[in-house]
Amino acid sequence: MAATKKSILNKLYFVFVFIALFLVAIVVRLTNIQFADGEKYRNLSEHLTLRNDTIFANRGNVFSADGSLLATSMSQYEIRMDAFTVDSKVFEKEIRNLATELSKMLGNSPSRWEQSIRKARNNRNRYLFITRKLGYNDYIKIKSFPIFNLGMYKGGFIAEQSTVRAHPLGKVAERTIGYDDYRGAPGIEGAYRKYLKGKHGWRMKQKIAQGQWKPINDNNEREPVDGKDIVTTIDVNIQDVAHHSLLKQLEFYNAEHGCVVVMETKTGEIKAISNLGRNSEGKYYEKRNYAVYESQEPGSAFKVMSMVAALETGLIDTSTVVDTGKGKYRMYGRYINDSKRGGFGEITFARALEVSSNIGFARLIEENFGKNPEKFINILKGMHLNDKLGLAIKGEGEPEIPAPGDKKWSKNALPSISYGYNLALTPLQTLTFYNAIANNGEMLKPKFVKEIRTWDKHVEYFEKEVIDPEICSKETVKKVQEVLKNVVVRGTGQKLYDENFSMAGKTGTARKEYWLDDWASNRKYISSFTGYFPAENPMYSCIVVIHKPDIKAGFYGVDVSGPVFKDIAQKIYTSNHIINTIDNNTPNFASIKNSFDVYYTKSNKEFISIPNVKGMAAMDAISLLENIGLKVNFNGEGKVQDQSINAGVKLIKGTTIVLNLI
Repeated sequence: MAATKKSILNKLYFVFVFIALFLVAIVVRLTNIQFADGEKYRNLSEHLTLRNDTIFANRGNVFSADGSLLATSMSQYEIRMDAFTVDSKVFEKEIRNLATELSKMLGNSPSRWEQSIRKARNNRNRYLFITRKLGYNDYIKIKSFPIFNLGMYKGGFIAEQSTVRAHPLGKVAERTIGYDDYRGAPGIEGAYRKYLKGKHGWRMKQKIAQGQWKPINDNNEREPVDGKDIVTTIDVNIQDVAHHSLLKQLEFYNAEHGCVVVMETKTGEIKAISNLGRNSEGKYYEKRNYAVYESQEPGSAFKVMSMVAALETGLIDTSTVVDTGKGKYRMYGRYINDSKRGGFGEITFARALEVSSNIGFARLIEENFGKNPEKFINILKGMHLNDKLGLAIKGEGEPEIPAPGDKKWSKNALPSISYGYNLALTPLQTLTFYNAIANNGEMLKPKFVKEIRTWDKHVEYFEKEVIDPEICSKETVKKVQEVLKNVVVRGTGQKLYDENFSMAGKTGTARKEYWLDDWASNRKYISSFTGYFPAENPMYSCIVVIHKPDIKAGFYGVDVSGPVFKDIAQKIYTSNHIINTIDNNTPNFASIKNSFDVYYTKSNKEFISIPNVKGMAAMDAISLLENIGLKVNFNGEGKVQDQSINAGVKLIKGTTIVLNLI
């Protein structure tokens, strides 16, 4: 009995000692956690339950030259509700009013909103979704609703802000304006991102049920700083004309894609740029920035470069005669053809450019430079035709002009280059050269951005950049300018001639993918027109390039791309972008003086009968008759041939007289 009792006591002592040691270990561990590792676990706890959420800064705006918005950041708000935190009395008093206001703004019935919020409150849902993608004005409005107007802590109102990029002009010039997101960073948005992006802010949030995060405070811990604004060189009116004119032509010719660029001659500023490609449904949109990236054989557009290089050597002049034969000429085992059936025969170098004779250029360049092709190629490269323009916009295509020793060089290389094959340039590189001719030899770097601004302050202004102050002699420039004017007056661009305004330029019709076996039965072309206007003292240069037009509708540059060029030039003229200088001195022609004297004598005479206005200028006759009280209608234009009321009939004011003009 005693032994059993002692055994029980020993076990109790053992259990007591074990429990005591266990308690001591717990105390030691708690002390260690509290003091030694306390900071570590507190940080870990905060890391698991608190976090900093980035508040993205609004990117700067992108403006056109006249201040129109091309790209802007818009705030959007997602609204949620902590339905559990609202005081019971306030909740019951205002829930129906809140539900009614939500119904008015967001749809659904008030009873459905009330039911949804009550259910969230019963389930202790502290992050009930209300709506998303609200604009700023709607955010301010919903914030004033009953209950929500009490704020986060008393009203359970939670607003999450984000920003989205918007293009007010839609798809117009979208690839050049660009973007900076998951798709990459092309265009102006990508090139000037360091100015546009701003500095992000942050907001502290706490983790709540079901992996949701709720802001701790009403205000942000650090406010975002918006980015700076970009003022581009784009003219919205010219851009609109260029875009729709190109689109119309692409649709008419069912072409694959095309581009147009308008540049201000004296500054290099890009006033318009449109790049349209076709999707699988046949609709055109800003698919790629073809003007900047697409290197291609320019075809006859390059003949201008060849002419400049040839004239600079002095070996050939615009008056040099070449025999183009009957339109077909064999050189190094292959035939070179001209577009005119029967050929042009003997013509001058200037005329060879006007009529775009491949044979004329191939023969003259080969005969004068065939033994020393490096001389010709080096002049081309000296005019920066083998150099990239160095644009801030990403993706500029690589120009290529082969030289002896290159893989592309052969006996046919030099004559091919002379009329625009066996080399590659982008449309913008081609336009830059033509603009230099229009600008009397000064080559300018294309300019897309005028300045950086922040509110009303100038941050940085971009001056014009001169690539070369003189790509060739003034004498050569003048000669080429005259020939380019004649291309429109009497050459391949004659269809575009308009006596009301002058243009100068060069048509281009280049074969595309001509190395394919089926080209003869499935012909493809690149149609272009490059030039400037007015022909004297040019203000704008322009290039239009259209790929793979339906050859059943047409494929020559003057037919496909030329009308786009003319349409742009014509609309710029008529919209007063170009102001013609008019001589204010009246010419002292006898006929004009006599006409004026007749009008002056009659207009100062008291009339009791209808005067004879036959033979008078319409302007004078109408003015005279209206001044004596008659109503005037007229047909035709010019001088008065006949009048509906004969001269000498008694004058009755208010009577209508009809004039027939010729």
